[in-house]
Amino acid sequence: MKVCFNTEKGPKAVGPYSTLTMTSDLVFVSGMIPLDPKTNEIVEGGIENQTRQALQNIKTVLEEVGLTMNHALKTTVLLTDLGSFGQVNAIYGEYFAPNFPARACYEVSKLPKGALIEIEVIAARTLE
Repeated sequence: MKVCFNTEKGPKAVGPYSTLTMTSDLVFVSGMIPLDPKTNEIVEGGIENQTRQALQNIKTVLEEVGLTMNHALKTTVLLTDLGSFGQVNAIYGEYFAPNFPARACYEVSKLPKGALIEIEVIAARTLE
């Protein structure tokens, strides 16, 4: 059975989708852009601040359903400039170390609300 969840503590969805959906074993976190949960606006400060905010949003949403970043199995990272890959990697490593999930990373032409980064996660409910 699919369970849909919309965050109370993280940023609100910018379209007709759930923050995450769950099955008995898996959690699918929708792509998170670097929205400040208080204002629902993109944070300022470039790729470093935007990466931290996107990852913090993911962490917040996972915690709301009783999970941690360690439950992440796979991430997809979308960047508007693949030249920022090194900066993103450094911050990404702080949130997922030491057991990194599988990952794909792509450069895209645009992201919602002018974001520089978007990250989605597939997590397991049964791992720790």
